[in-house]
Amino acid sequence: MKTFNIFFFLIIINFSCGVYSFTGASISPEIKTVSIETYFNNSPLGPSNMSILFTEKLKDYFQKNTSLVLVESDGDLQLEGAIDDFSTSPIAPTADGGKNSQYFTGLTRLTIRVSSTYFNTRDDQFNYENKSFSFYKDFDQNTEELSSNEQEFMDEIFDQIILDIFNSSVANW
Repeated sequence: MKTFNIFFFLIIINFSCGVYSFTGASISPEIKTVSIETYFNNSPLGPSNMSILFTEKLKDYFQKNTSLVLVESDGDLQLEGAIDDFSTSPIAPTADGGKNSQYFTGLTRLTIRVSSTYFNTRDDQFNYENKSFSFYKDFDQNTEELSSNEQEFMDEIFDQIILDIFNSSVANW
């Protein structure tokens, strides 16, 4: 019986249409390539290499989670966009200073917003233009400096934004 179950499972895998993967991507078998243009940094703040870091992380994610071949231009799937915002804002005020009570920020939020455009040259049903994706990281400025933790914070934020872009494009979520 156990041999039959394994055999049945292998048959199902071999004859499946190949459209679904364990990453949630539902990519038609006729789609073979993806092109990802550099996401330009349109934000007035943030590190100068943020554009390259984001674009390379996005390319790596697609290569690791799909069987698509990355091409420079005119892929079956095409992604492009821009980093529109890199900003910090206070989110949790604290009172400090004893008698001379001044209000300070207990938590600060770093937010990055990216706009993305997605084209599927084989099926335009899920295409989108300038769709906005954003995520944030909260940190305590008293214990974590933005300047010394900026790369770590950006990586965490980029990971979530890239997952959202992936899900919105090839996973159709």
